[in-house]
Amino acid sequence: MLPQKNLSPQQLAALTALALSLPIALGFFIIKPVWWVALLSFLLVFLGAFGMILYGLQSFIYRKIKIIYKFIYQTKASKKEEFYYKNFLPQKTIDEVSKDVESWAEQHKTEIEMLQQNEAFRKEFLQNLSHELKTPIFAIQGYVDTLINGALENPDVNRKFLLSTSRNIDRLVNLVDDLDEITRLEMGEQLLLKSGFIVQDLVKEVYETLSIRADEKEIRCTIKKGCELPLTVYADKEKIRQVLINLVDNAIKYGKQNGTIESSFYKVDGARVLVEISDDGAGIAEEHLNRIFERFYRTDLARSRKVAGSGLGLSICKHIIEAHGQTIHVRSKIDVGSTFGFTLQSRKD
Repeated sequence: MLPQKNLSPQQLAALTALALSLPIALGFFIIKPVWWVALLSFLLVFLGAFGMILYGLQSFIYRKIKIIYKFIYQTKASKKEEFYYKNFLPQKTIDEVSKDVESWAEQHKTEIEMLQQNEAFRKEFLQNLSHELKTPIFAIQGYVDTLINGALENPDVNRKFLLSTSRNIDRLVNLVDDLDEITRLEMGEQLLLKSGFIVQDLVKEVYETLSIRADEKEIRCTIKKGCELPLTVYADKEKIRQVLINLVDNAIKYGKQNGTIESSFYKVDGARVLVEISDDGAGIAEEHLNRIFERFYRTDLARSRKVAGSGLGLSICKHIIEAHGQTIHVRSKIDVGSTFGFTLQSRKD
């Protein structure tokens, strides 16, 4: 018995032609009981009906399927594709075409969801960018207006206002520079000048660079016991310096008074070294951890403290590490502290 749900156009045409030819042949036999006349009429009607029905079905199905596949692929068919659509696609059952459409719909559903998610991130990014730009711009505008309206002649305030204006201009320049760098990193235009260097030595240099800021909060910057053994990594030293400066600087910003910043280094396998920067500061709530590396994303704690910065530091760190083909992560707990870790290639291949 033929499966009714999976009939091909040929099978459907044959069944329909058979349903037409049998009664007609039987009628001829009743009118004139000559077997060869009945058989001849049966064959003629069957073949004629089969050909006409098959042609009609194929033309109809081809037109409908062509429209469907035009929607799916959204391209103009070449002559080769036209031949394929005309001679092979009609052989597909409706169930097979339905599966193709369902697969296409599922793919587009995923794409639409991703686009909607990206649109939400885009709106949030523009909102955050607007916020970051407004703060220094409005400050500059206020200082300049005040100076123009008479404060320029007042020696007690003019220098103070000009210095404040200069600081806000520096903030704008840093923001634009960070945006430019992160754009080049995302587009893969940032060249990496890799070389071998001892990662512990670089961390010590970063500690020295930020020592004044750490001393202001009486924060000790140390290397974890057992991690002193020199480990050589193969990476862009200046880019990794930038990553370490951002991470240590954040640890100082959000670290507690008289706290500790500790760096540790581990051989993960024969090809990678894990570098971790830990603090015992306020920590980051769990709901923020998945988004902490997004551009301009700030936790509620960062906003409430009004900590200065472009909001791009961790995002730049992420792009630099990913440009090296490595990964960066964070572990944190409120009132316990945070640990930022990333891997680096341990040797040149």
